[in-house]
Amino acid sequence: MSEAASPALDVAALADQMQHDPAAALATLETTAQRGDPQAQFLLGQARMEGRGIAPDAAAAVLWFERAANGGLAIAMNMLGRCHELGSGTPVNLALAAVWYRQAADAELDWGLYNLANLLGTGRGVARDERAAFALYLRAARLGHAKSMNLVGRCLEDGVGVAADPAAAPAWYRRSAEAGDFRGQASLASVLLAAGDVEGAADWLKRALAQGSPSFLAHLRAALSASPHPTIRVLVA
Repeated sequence: MSEAASPALDVAALADQMQHDPAAALATLETTAQRGDPQAQFLLGQARMEGRGIAPDAAAAVLWFERAANGGLAIAMNMLGRCHELGSGTPVNLALAAVWYRQAADAELDWGLYNLANLLGTGRGVARDERAAFALYLRAARLGHAKSMNLVGRCLEDGVGVAADPAAAPAWYRRSAEAGDFRGQASLASVLLAAGDVEGAADWLKRALAQGSPSFLAHLRAALSASPHPTIRVLVA
């Protein structure tokens, strides 16, 4: 059977098989990936990176991500960018990370837009361009990317890369919070506290505390412990 005639990979069935028979699932992935299927190449790269059903091998994962990215798979482009940004399976190369993020962004992948914006906003691997970063965050936010929604709000509130418009920020914070981003939840809570809605703020802070990253939680807990509101302080007591 030729590559063009190969059946589409059944990702859902493969995920189920990975739970019950990882060896068989990996064999299917390996065969399909070797035939040139970008989705299989990406999934095999993930399995290699995370050590799911196979010994972890970050360098091998990068090679599979690269094959999938060169095959036109946007999510693989973004993952390859992450590998180059973080030095996972390959040396850190921020300029190359930006190249791959840009390709993913050009394909309108929300994570590619977000990650490229992060580099542009901080000038890592590319010339700093806060206006371009804001435009990318906005594109990602409009695609439903929760982290980008929060950053659109932050940029509007602080006037970073766009004219300051603090009145427009809370709506973006709420969208981010409701989409499940813990930073958006904390941002919305801050707005509610400033408006005197302590109970509403406490509700969103509980959600942020339940899922935040360790570094984020350390800062948030310190801030909450110094709050003048007993309802807020008790959250971290």
